[in-house]
Order: sequence, then structure tokens, then C-alpha cells
Amino acid sequence: MHGAAGRVGVLPLALAVLIAVLLVIAAVVAPVRPAEGASRQEVRQRSLAGAAAFATAPGTLAAMTSRDPTALPRPRAQAPRQASGAAPAAGIVPVGSVPAGIRVQRPGEPVVDQLPMVLGALAGGLLVAAGGAVWVSRRQRRQTHGLYPADLRRMYEHHDAVLHAVREGVLIIGSDGRLLLANDEARRLLGLPPDAERRPVADLALEPRLKALLASGREATDEVLLAGDGLIGVSVRPTAPHGGPAGTVVTLRDTTELRALAGRAGLAQERLKLIYDAGLRIGTTLEVGRTAEELAEVAVPRFADVATVELLEPVLRGDEPAAGAGTDLRRMAVRGVRDESAVYRVGQVLRAVSGTPMATALASGRPVLVDDLRRSDEWRRQDAEGTQRVLDAGIRSLIAVPLQARGVVLGLAGFWRSRTSGGFGEGDLAFAEELTARAAVAIDNARRYTREHTTAVTLQRSLLPQALPEQSALEVAHRYLPAHAGVGGDWFDVISLPGARVALVVGDVVGHGLHAAATMGRLRTAVHNFSALDLPPDELLNHLDELVTHIDTDEVPATGSGAGETGGGEAGNEGPWPGGPGTGTGSDSRGAPAHPGRTGITGATCLYAIYDPVGGRATLARAGHPGPAVIAPDGTVSFPEVPVSPPLGLGGSEPVEVTELTLGEGSRLVLYTDGLLEGRDRDIGTGLEVLRTALATAADRAPEQICTAVLDTMLPEHPGDDVALLVARTQLLDPGRVAEWEVPSDPAAVGRIRSACLGTLESWGLAALSFTTELILSELITNAIRYGAQPIRVRLLYDRALICEVFDGTSASPHLRRAATTDEGGRGLFLVAQFAQRWGTRYTPDGKIIWTEQPLDGGRPEPGPDSADDILDQWDDVPAL
Repeated sequence: MHGAAGRVGVLPLALAVLIAVLLVIAAVVAPVRPAEGASRQEVRQRSLAGAAAFATAPGTLAAMTSRDPTALPRPRAQAPRQASGAAPAAGIVPVGSVPAGIRVQRPGEPVVDQLPMVLGALAGGLLVAAGGAVWVSRRQRRQTHGLYPADLRRMYEHHDAVLHAVREGVLIIGSDGRLLLANDEARRLLGLPPDAERRPVADLALEPRLKALLASGREATDEVLLAGDGLIGVSVRPTAPHGGPAGTVVTLRDTTELRALAGRAGLAQERLKLIYDAGLRIGTTLEVGRTAEELAEVAVPRFADVATVELLEPVLRGDEPAAGAGTDLRRMAVRGVRDESAVYRVGQVLRAVSGTPMATALASGRPVLVDDLRRSDEWRRQDAEGTQRVLDAGIRSLIAVPLQARGVVLGLAGFWRSRTSGGFGEGDLAFAEELTARAAVAIDNARRYTREHTTAVTLQRSLLPQALPEQSALEVAHRYLPAHAGVGGDWFDVISLPGARVALVVGDVVGHGLHAAATMGRLRTAVHNFSALDLPPDELLNHLDELVTHIDTDEVPATGSGAGETGGGEAGNEGPWPGGPGTGTGSDSRGAPAHPGRTGITGATCLYAIYDPVGGRATLARAGHPGPAVIAPDGTVSFPEVPVSPPLGLGGSEPVEVTELTLGEGSRLVLYTDGLLEGRDRDIGTGLEVLRTALATAADRAPEQICTAVLDTMLPEHPGDDVALLVARTQLLDPGRVAEWEVPSDPAAVGRIRSACLGTLESWGLAALSFTTELILSELITNAIRYGAQPIRVRLLYDRALICEVFDGTSASPHLRRAATTDEGGRGLFLVAQFAQRWGTRYTPDGKIIWTEQPLDGGRPEPGPDSADDILDQWDDVPAL
């Protein structure tokens, strides 16, 4: 292309220079030829004139006819020479001609004299011609973009062919509003006459809106306008090519033929977008009902005017419907009409009548289309009155689609259109089936989750206390709420202890699901067993920590990965050892306590408290658990500082510390798990302040009301973690029902102490228990004196049972054994066990306590082999009495 442009530029320039040279040559040669001719003519004329003059001169004829023609003219010719002093011309002989009188110049001498001026003028002309040629060449190159004329011709032919062959109309309009060019398609679309070009656009017979757009010159992109009987898409762009005059280029597309195709493409695009949105919006929760609502919300109004969703009854319970399970459907969602206006409201049960589109869809597992409900007798079988109401509301078309997942029909989705939207067609069946298939998978997932969740909740609730023990020390209210996302391992317990005492327990196992619930049940059982040993809180937590450590060791695989659901947790479960004031170290991102070198830790936290109503003392210890709250009798709320130990299962060497609180009668002791404090929008510190406010507001209420107030204030609509809450109002044992004596190390003192005890029983109205109490106290006091050490004390407590306690300063514990018939001793503790309802030993920092409990009605175990009566009959020697 550049070579062609160069050649096109060089040839005009060379041609112009050649022409200029030829003009110069012509200018030089042309004057010489005429000058030479003129000189010769002048010489000829002068010669003739001289000859004529000489011939007619006097004496010429005589000289010419004489024998010596030179004799006569010689003297006349030499006379002028002599007069001028010139040398005589030798050898000049006059003859018959006069050559000496004429001097002839060269023919080109006049021209040569003027040649510089001529050449200068011609050089200037040459420069002007060359400059003009250069200017013309450059202009030509600029206008033709360096193309040969042949190239220009071919390009014009190609562009002209393309311009008139394309299926788009092209118009070029000048800045003065005149039509400069219109291709064949533009002429066809607009119906332009043959003489349309060079005419103003305003004079053309076009639609007013189209004419206004073309005349305005404003930019436009695919504006759809009327042109004759069709629609065209008009695009307008201003243009000023290569700095030339401004104008506009208009392209026209016939949209009449593409309208149907564009409509189908747009519908397909909208359906794809709807399917995509359904994937995002359906199944956001694991609730069956909410998933059904999401399906209806997605379908209306983008696919149907009204959408209904009904599910089979077993699905709602989490069960998988069996084949032939029936056609009882419960409506779960309706969208597009108000619920109160629907034929069947949400929650109502409807039975699909055989032969109806709904029953057919359920039986066949395929969608059923009813394009015109007014002509469907089968559909009217469902409910004549209700179906007429549907028709009166303007509904005209229905697609009934079974909700099917893994080959199991879960329910039915109904899509309805009104007369204003047009009916459904065969092309809508596939889309409706695809949409409901996605929803069915989400519903099936929610169903299976419901089943597992229900199983876990059932297991967990069966492992939690079904009824609280009867006791007089505390008035207890409790709440347990499983997490919305899954069952966790939170638990609580109330355990009666000897001496009218009560143990309160709250705990939390890391993770959610069946594994956490099962682990919680194991730990709760262990706490009961350790409590039966009457261990203090610190020792009980130490034993519990060893148990959790063994659970972890037994269940963590050799690869170190966690098993089952251990350590997991949904959002909001920060683990059982929350951060915050007084709570110790944090937990890892899974909610499991951080412990280097160990994975898959079950982990748990626990708070264990023992309340003694005799003095109002509470002894507490905690392992990784939030501390308690106390509402004083005057309504003041406080969070006592209870030293925190590491969570259970870490196997740490740190000892568990114990805190003792003295609570006035009417105080409320509040124990809880971390799910009550923490949430998505608050940390544990904020949660404690909110709890303080809630407790202060309900400080004067009963424990049951306090639980309700706290949960209403603290819990979100969908809690992310389990919540266990215990509220216990303290009561004190009447001092008149407590009797205590110091016992010296003298066997003779046994009778005196026994008499004092019997007198106390008389004053309490428990004379019926005198005999058995006398036997029990005699045995216990005698053993304390004989085998124990000072100090020795005896205490009677009158509560729901008669409690006898004998304290001594040794830690040696007696053991029950069966004595042989011939043995003289060894029957004392056996007698105690026979006459007491319960008995046992508990250790204190400075000794032990042997205690017994007797029912207040004086009841005794049924007689049997080796009963107390038989032993008394054979007992000859009772030295303690």
C-alpha cells in the first residue's frame, strides 16, 4: 500500500518536471529559428540594394565594359583612404560587386544576448510548476489515502456492492439536513423514492417520529420506531470524515422479523435468571416450612401470578413418605393472594381427590398442565365451591408439579396464572419441573435435617432431667433451648445431697449433633455418680476432667483427626470457654479449647455449686464455664468472682479453686451457659451487661418469671447455640429444726447424748422415730468414740426426712459387711443400713461425717432374710446401748 502511494505521488511530480523542461527547450529553440531566417533575409535584401546602387552608379557601366574594369574606380576608392590616413589596401581589386560595404552578423546573436533573462524566467516557471506539482501530488495522496486509481476503483466497487447488499439500511445526511446517500435496504425499509438523494429529510414521506429523529441529528441507539407497517431499530451517529463537512450516519434494522425471536430469547434469559435466583434463594434454612415459602416467593410474579406449596404429612415430621402413603397434603405456603382469601389457608390439610390434576401429578410423578380451568371438569372435582371462587378471581391456567427428590414424592407445587397474564403452555412444563426439582432437593435436605434434629433433641431431652428432685433448700426454675441450627451439648441438673443440701450443675459440651448430646449424657451420669460420693466441687471437677480426657483418648483416631461432629459448631457457638472478664483463656476457631498437639478434643465446661440451707452457704467451682449471677434480697445484681479453671478434657495441672458465698434467704442464684450471653451481634462482655439489666428488671419476680424475662431479653429469634438456664431462690432451714451436740471421748456420754436426741425428737413430734433413731445414733456415736478422734459432734436435721450426722476428726471410713452367725460383732452398720432409708460418708477438710436419713412416716424396709428383726432376736450383747 505504501509503495503504491509512493508511485502515485512520484509520477505526477516527474511528469510535471518533464513538461517544464520541454517548455524551457521550446522557449530557447523557438526564438533562434525565426532570428536566423530574419538575418538571412536582411542580408539578401541589403546585397540586392547594394548591387542595385552600384550598378546604377555613374562610371560603373563604363568600367565594367572597359578592358580594365579597375582602372576607373580604383582612384575613387583609394581617395577616401588617403584622406583618412589609412594604409592602402593591398590586393583589393574592384570588380563587379560591392562586398566591402556589408557586414553580416551570426543568426543567433540577438537571442544569445537575451538568453540569461529568458533562462531566469524559465527557471522561475519551472519552480512554480514543480511546486504546483508537489502540492497537487500531496493533495491527491491525502484524498486518496495513497491509493492508485485502479485501487480506488476497486474499493469503490467493493464498498458500493457491500453498501447495497447488507441487510441494514444506511443513510448519510449532510449538515444541511439533505439526504446524501441511501442504500437499497434503507430505500426498502423507508419506501424512499428514486430521487430521494439530495432532498431535505424534512421533505421525505416518513413517519413523524422518525423524521424528527433524522432531522434532529441527535445520537440514538436502537430506538424502535414505526416505519410503514413494520418496526425498525434506528441508530444515529454524528460524523465528520477526515475533517470534512459534518453530517450524520443512520443505520436501520428491521425488528419486525426479529421480534418473535427476541421475545423467545428474552424469555429464555429470564427463565435462566429465575433458575439462578432460585438456587440462591431456596434452601437458605433447614426448615421445611420456610423452604416451601421460598419456592412460592421465587415463582411469583416472575413465573406465575399465584403459587401454592403443599407437603405430605410424613415430610413435616422428618419421615420419608412411603409408597401409597396417601394424598393428605398440608398447605405450607401461598403467594400471590392473601392467605385469608385462599381456598385452603396455610396449615390446612387437603386431600387430593382421585382424577384431579393434583392427584394425577402425585401418582405419576409428572407435572400436569391445565391450560383452561373453565373447561376442566376433573379439576372441579376437588372442591366445587372453592374452584368457582378461584375462577371468579380470574385464575385461568394451572400447572401442578410434584415435589420429587431421590425418586420420592414429597408434596405438590401449584403454579396459577390469571386471564391477564395468559395461560401456561407446553414450554412452561419443563421450566416448572426444573424449578420444583431444585426446591424439592432443598425440602428433602430440610426434611432429613428435621429428622436428625428431632432425634437429637429427643435424645438430649431424654438425657436431661425429666423432673427435679423434691427438696426444701431451693426453689428452682429452669429452661433449656436447643440451638436453631442443631442440638448441642448443654445440660443442667439439680441433685439432692445429704444434709438437706442441693447441688446445682450447668455444663456445655463442645460441638453440636448426636455426638455432643451423647457425650453430654455421659457427663451428666458421671456427675450424678460423683455426687453420690458426696465429693466437694473441686474434687468432682477433677474426676470429671479425667473422664473427659479418657473420652477424648478413646475417640480421637490415630491420625489425629476429629471424629463425628466433635469440635464442630454452627455460627454463634463460640465454644464452652468464652472470653471476657474472669473467664480465662479463649478457644480456637472451631469452638474447641485450644490445646497444642491435640485434635478432635471433645471438650466440655462445667460449673458445680453446692448449697447448704443450714447456714445459707454456697460452695462453687467452675472449669472453663461462665460464672454465676446473684440477685441479692434487695434486688442488687452482682457477678461474684469465681476462679476459673481450664475446661474439662485439657488434662491441665492447674488445681480447681473453690469459692464460698453466703447467701441470704430469698437470694437468687443464676447459672447459665455461654449461649445465653454470646450472639452474632455481641460479645460476652456486652452479654453480661444485658443480662445484668434483665435480672435487675425482674429482681422481684419468682424464678419462673425471671427465666422468662431473661430469655425474652437475651435470645435472638434463631439462637445459634444451646441455652441452659437455672434460677434458684435460696431458703434457709428453720434454726428450730437443727440440733447439735459436742460429744466427749467417753462411752458414758453416749447415753446422755442419746437422751438429748430423743427429747429433741419428742419436741419435733417425731416420737415414732425414737427407737430406730436411738439404735442408729448409738451405733454411730460408739464407733466415733471407739475408732475416731476429736472433735466429735452429733447433729439432727428435721427436713423432708430426719437426718442424723455424726462427725469425727478421722478420715477412716467404715465399711458395711455381713457378720457370720457366730460372730459377736460386725452387725452395727448392717443395722444402720436396715433402719435408715439412706446412709453414707462424706469427707470434710478436717474429718468425715457419717450420715443417715429416715423417712418421717417411720416406714421401714419389708422384713426378709437376715432382717433387722431377726438380728435383734439373735443379738445378746449390745454394748453401745
